[in-house]
Amino acid sequence: MAKKIYVLDTSVCMTDANSLTSYSNNDIIIPFKVLEEIDKHKQRQDSVGANARETIRKLDELRAKGSLKDGIRIAKGKGIVKVRTGELQYLPVGSNREDPDNEIISVALAEQKDNPGRKVTIVSRDINMRIKSDSIGLPSEDYIANQVVKSRSALYSGFKKYLVDEQTIDRFYNGDEIYAEKSEIKLNTNQMVMLVSNANEKKTALARFNCYTEPLHKIVNYSDVWGIRARNKEQSFALELLMDPNVPVVTLIGGAGSGKTLCALATGLQQTLEKPANGDSLYKRIIVSRPIQPMGRDIGFLPGTLEEKMAPWVMPIQDNLEFLMGDKKNLDLYIDDGFIEIEALTYIRGRSIANAFIVIDEAQQLTRHEIKTILTRVGEGTKIVFTGDIEQIDNVYVDETSNGLTYIVEKFKDSPLAGHVTLVKGERSKVATVAAAIL
Repeated sequence: MAKKIYVLDTSVCMTDANSLTSYSNNDIIIPFKVLEEIDKHKQRQDSVGANARETIRKLDELRAKGSLKDGIRIAKGKGIVKVRTGELQYLPVGSNREDPDNEIISVALAEQKDNPGRKVTIVSRDINMRIKSDSIGLPSEDYIANQVVKSRSALYSGFKKYLVDEQTIDRFYNGDEIYAEKSEIKLNTNQMVMLVSNANEKKTALARFNCYTEPLHKIVNYSDVWGIRARNKEQSFALELLMDPNVPVVTLIGGAGSGKTLCALATGLQQTLEKPANGDSLYKRIIVSRPIQPMGRDIGFLPGTLEEKMAPWVMPIQDNLEFLMGDKKNLDLYIDDGFIEIEALTYIRGRSIANAFIVIDEAQQLTRHEIKTILTRVGEGTKIVFTGDIEQIDNVYVDETSNGLTYIVEKFKDSPLAGHVTLVKGERSKVATVAAAIL
């Protein structure tokens, strides 16, 4: 069987610098236009810039072994990587020959002409690029190395229903030890379970699974966490994980108004500022941040100090904090005293954060690389919470199946250190709930 030829788009290199080694023994073509576009991004201080610089370094290392024009073996057991210029004469009549995408497509068409016995495929994260390729009979595909699930519906939800006898639910409420049977249901550590009577589906009980050798735990009913309480079962699940110091990594996914950020901040305030009668609070400070990712057209650089630059980005967090604190004066007081920090993710690299409650909002905008950078900053005694809505992504280099939040949910679902909840019901207001559902 002939080896395949993959022509990589700029978006692939910007997403993952390791894309060159992701295609087994097949050959890789890097269009010259891609190198020009990578060069434009190498100064960026984010994951895109990091991937651009790393791609350049990898190509430079390969260049030391031969000529990129003629082709260089990537590694033992891998294919050959080659840089090729565009062949614009192969483009359809009337095509815009100054369009970068068309120039990349022309490279693939030239490879197809030169290698009639081999399958040539364009790999791109850009949907329109794939559509254009398909419209002229050129195979194309998405870059799937970073996709941890096939679709949004396949993402781990952190919750399952468990059909049991009605007597089992009665025994559970009476305090008897009830165990999940491995032969009946597959569960992960810290997964939430709703026991449902097989005779009466309205008879239920909420529980948390730890392992098959331990009984199911009753969900704690927190009636007041810094002035809030759970309004639905998913929020009860969230509070259960957020208030447990033995679960240092918590992920919350939910739509607009589902309460994910509010629950995270309320539990952080409760465990940081509220000192129990028998000792000190669990955490010394709350650190809150979110990615600097604009929706729509970017308004450019912002003037002022770091706090002034961050203000527009953290305004949604500020709104939640002001609501929980009662007024802005109380919030400012705690910020001035160092109990609450509003941090820029840009400057988190190199830090070691101990004894803190960290909330990373809008985590769906982050890449796998950025998530790893943040998690490796966590020191002893620190709890970190990631919140986000995977249906609202403005970062062009990630999607529902490849963003950092999805990545951590899937990779940590088997770990006793982590727990996840997907919130499904909007609780902000009737208007917000209806708008999220019908618009």
